[in-house]
Amino acid sequence: MTTVRIALANLAFPDSREHAVALACGAVAAADAAGAAILCFPECYVPGYRAPGRGVAPPDAAWLASALARVADAARQARLTVVLGTERAVDSGVHASAVVIGADGAVVGAQDKVQIDPSEEGLYAPASRRRVFEAAGVTFGVTICHEGWRYPETVRWAARRGAQIVFHQAFHEGEPDGYRPTTFADPANTFHEKAVLCRAAENTCYVATVNYASAGSPTTSAVARPDGTLQCYQPYGVAGLLVADLDLTLATGLLARRLRE
Repeated sequence: MTTVRIALANLAFPDSREHAVALACGAVAAADAAGAAILCFPECYVPGYRAPGRGVAPPDAAWLASALARVADAARQARLTVVLGTERAVDSGVHASAVVIGADGAVVGAQDKVQIDPSEEGLYAPASRRRVFEAAGVTFGVTICHEGWRYPETVRWAARRGAQIVFHQAFHEGEPDGYRPTTFADPANTFHEKAVLCRAAENTCYVATVNYASAGSPTTSAVARPDGTLQCYQPYGVAGLLVADLDLTLATGLLARRLRE
């Protein structure tokens, strides 16, 4: 059996962009101590997702480069692959992005968010390309927030190109009168967690979803197996790492490849 240990950083929303870097570096050290080979963060964790009322500082390319260098140095020291939810400020605008840092601290590449939610118009610029990554003996893809919940093709694209794991970075806070689940994919809850299970089953790959830890959150971090069953999930609203050992022999991508496009 070929296995890989992953960790999902189910962390609280940072108080500031510098706090985000400190929490990220702390999570890298904790994932190293837990023996993980890959660590994934939620959407735009550094500097923090630009949600209304959050007061995240304006995009700053120089600061983002410095923050990325510091997280990369932590990854290098831990010999750990990091999938960092962050931003990329480029000529075409600000992209919500997953930047992949290798175990040697070098940036492997980025997956920018392609499908922008209507609420994000004016905040983030949509990208146009997808890609897969290889690290720690694993091929994986990344889908960001509602891309993975609402657009099945974002997960299928990666699985058809050999991804055994698709990481799903999310920012999903509760509404004042929203349902507060205590178990994953509760029938009384919204469709979001059920979609995670579907994305795994319809593509025969692992889906690892990671959200911020917040009171009343309607979704939490979890791992869905390639048959669509739940492997594990983080208690709702509890900050910490969710660590899971994945049997890669189960992630065949069979159903994804059988689709005729």
